[in-house]
Formats: sequence, structure tokens, C-alpha cells
Amino acid sequence: MPADVVMSGKVIVCPLRIAHLRVAFAAVAASAVTACSGSATSDGAHPASGTASYYLALGDSLSQGVQPDAAGASVETRQGYADQAYAALHRGHPTLRLVKLGCPGETTSTMIRGGICRYRGGSQLAAAVAFLRAHRGHVFLVTIDIGANDPQDCGAQPGLRKIASCIGTGVPAAVANLAGIMTTLRAAAGPSVRMVGMSYYLPELAEWRDGVVGEGAAWLSEKLAVGYNELLDHDYTESGARVADVFSAFDTTDFSADVTVPGIGTIPRNVALVCRWTWECAAPLRGPDQHANEAGYAVIAHTFLRAAGLGWSQSSFRQSACRRQDRPQAGARGLGRRSRFD
Repeated sequence: MPADVVMSGKVIVCPLRIAHLRVAFAAVAASAVTACSGSATSDGAHPASGTASYYLALGDSLSQGVQPDAAGASVETRQGYADQAYAALHRGHPTLRLVKLGCPGETTSTMIRGGICRYRGGSQLAAAVAFLRAHRGHVFLVTIDIGANDPQDCGAQPGLRKIASCIGTGVPAAVANLAGIMTTLRAAAGPSVRMVGMSYYLPELAEWRDGVVGEGAAWLSEKLAVGYNELLDHDYTESGARVADVFSAFDTTDFSADVTVPGIGTIPRNVALVCRWTWECAAPLRGPDQHANEAGYAVIAHTFLRAAGLGWSQSSFRQSACRRQDRPQAGARGLGRRSRFD
């Protein structure tokens, strides 16, 4: 691992797990038819020239750049949004180092209490707090994506009643957990550190390809995701963090414009972008998989940098985002294998 990319405090990378959020949404839909400037210095100035500064990336598998390999296994890569944002920033800040503490499969609860990945201190939050305190005055940027796996756990519940009950209690709990996480991070980092949290894109839109029930599932998923992302965004802004609006960057609510996709057919723009920027519409063995591909991670990186006010030239963004998006990834229409953000 390069010297400027470190995994501080993390002892092992844990095995990946399978989730069933789409099963939950499909079941509910089926019943209806038949969701550069800030640094760590107290005055907001940059660390002294030649002094190491840090970009701390926190969250779930997206913060680790997870993608499926040729055998369909989810693996951490160096093509994630944190890696691409770091590469863009490093050109102007050669002493910047990337510290990735994200944990595949992490929920807001496990981020606080631990239980999936192992960290010195017991949890990702404890490790992040220790890092921020130890490097106070030298933290250039903190990014976080967390919360996607909380409602996805509800898909494993047997029966619609238990699924609905789980969502009814799980979402408020996740929002409360995130508020606590952000308050804790802000206290450890200090008031002037640039922190950016992320709203989520919606892989469930790919269900649109599965006929009337799939269209209903995609439509319902979008309605639920609007509300859930608004709650996450509120937690971020309340803590003084900015929001990387990935939900909008993927045009998640745009069912209006039809796009012809080779190998799939004519589908709404929001569905086409999920197929273009994630592995959700890819053929087996790589697909279907909720994680972004390299082009999708470039979109997310660009959205983070814009939100942070750190900038990334449009030409650099287009070169990165277009590298793998010459055509959307065609794939199977059935529900098939579904993985969470882990």
C-alpha cells in the first residue's frame, strides 16, 4: 500500500454480506400493484507548507471503492470516490495523505458500536475520533457516507408486516444515530474542518426493467429514498457539514425522459444512469450489484469536491467519468443476486 494511502486503526477487512432491500421494496410494490477550503487549523488556514495534511474518508463500502470482480465477489478497489477525489486534490496539495477508515457493510449502529470490521478503539467512530484528535490542525477534509445499509437490513425480515415495522423503527434510529455520529466527529475535528456527507443514489431503480411489478418497485423506492435522503441531509447540515448531493447527480427522480439503452431497451433517464454508473444492470457474474463502477465513482467524487468547494475541472471530471461509460452495462432482467453496500 502506498505511503500516502493508509488504513489507520483498522485491523482486518471483514467478509461481505448479502442484503435484501430490493426484496422488501419489490414485495411492498407487488402488494400495491396486484426511498478548498476548510482545514483543521483553528483559523481555517492551510497547514504550513511541507507539513503533512490529511483527507479522512469514512463510511461504508462506497468509501472503500468496492466493486464486483470477475467472479462476482465484492472487493475493495482504488477506483472509489475517495481515491479519485484524493488524486484530484493531491496534484495541488502534494503533502496530502488519504486515510480510509470505511467498513463494508457498516450501518450507523455498527459505526458507533462496532461489530463488523475491527478497529483500535472498537468502532469506526472511535477510530475516527482518535485520528482527528491526534492530527488536529492537519486535517484538510473529512467525507462520510453512512446510512444506506440501515433500511436494507429490513429486507431480510419475513413478511410485509415485519418489513414495514422494521422500516418504521429502523429509519428513525438511523437518523438519530447519524446525528450523534456527526456531533461526535465535529467535536473531535473542530469547527473549521471541511466535512462533507453524502446522499445516496438508488440502485433499486433498476427494478424498472422487470415489468409492471418492477416499475412499481422502482417508483416506490424513489419516493421512499427522497424522504430518507432528506433526513440524512438534515443531519449533515445541522452539524455544519456540507452535502454531496449524489441523489441528484444521478437524476434519481427523473422518470420523464426515455433513453434507449443497448441490450436493455427504452427506459427512463434515472434508470439508464443507474445502469451506466453502477453494476446493477451488468450481466452475471459481476452483476447485478449495487456498487458504483469507476465512472460512477468519478461522478460521486466530483459531487463531493463541488460540495466541499474544492473544485475539479470539468475536463478532468469528464475524462474520468467517461472512461468506462461508452455504453451502459446490459444485464439480466431478473432479481438475481442482490448485494448491499458491503
